Amino acid sequence: MKLLVLGGTKNLGRHVVETALAAGHDVTLFNRGRTNPELFPGVHRLTGDRAAPDVLAGGEWDGVIDLSGFLVRDVSLSAAVLRDRCAHYTYMSSIAVYASKTHRGMTESAPLLPWPAGAPEDEFTMDLYGPSKVRCESLLSATFGDRTAAVRSGFVVGSYNPDFGNWGWALAHGGSMECAARPEQPVQYIDARDLANFLPHDGSNDGTFQLDNSRALAAGLRLRPGVEVARDYIAWLRAGNIPPEPPH
Repeated sequence: MKLLVLGGTKNLGRHVVETALAAGHDVTLFNRGRTNPELFPGVHRLTGDRAAPDVLAGGEWDGVIDLSGFLVRDVSLSAAVLRDRCAHYTYMSSIAVYASKTHRGMTESAPLLPWPAGAPEDEFTMDLYGPSKVRCESLLSATFGDRTAAVRSGFVVGSYNPDFGNWGWALAHGGSMECAARPEQPVQYIDARDLANFLPHDGSNDGTFQLDNSRALAAGLRLRPGVEVARDYIAWLRAGNIPPEPPH
């Protein structure tokens, strides 16, 4: 798969690129070339700024993973250029999009933050972080329709990533664990490697072993439990039997 990564040289982006390359994808990076420019020397690079993404007009990709979309203006500009140049656009969003911070068990359909009246679309502040992600999701949906997806993550932890960094440092060096929240308050997090694996997954083989067997079941097919199948096969091997070479 031809994959365009917007960002890709720090934090989660490094894991995404490493995972995509390991999976055999053809990766192109688009960034300013200022952060860790020595990384991924064999990967094709397009150098430019999100505020002027015209360099992207020269290519076509199966998928885009946007890891650097913070300003609404920038995401709008890249979406306009890539609308007819990619099959799918994945946007790295955040759980900061949700309007409530008190309701437990919210799903993706929970109410989202509104856009503050008169707020600038070309400036970043922490107060606008959540609303900006909501607005970016909305404009991407309007541009790509069902060819876009927003991945809303909580804390992303692990190597290269700043979240939980002070805790990891304390544990690694025998320091004290500082916590601004109540000790019993839950925290949701995900390892950057797991999130990276999820983001470049193209789904091309997802349906291979998920066929509908309802007609066979209705006709009398009976399936023994998987545990029984595995145990009987192990017993057969332990009895001295040797399975044939796999056909594929």
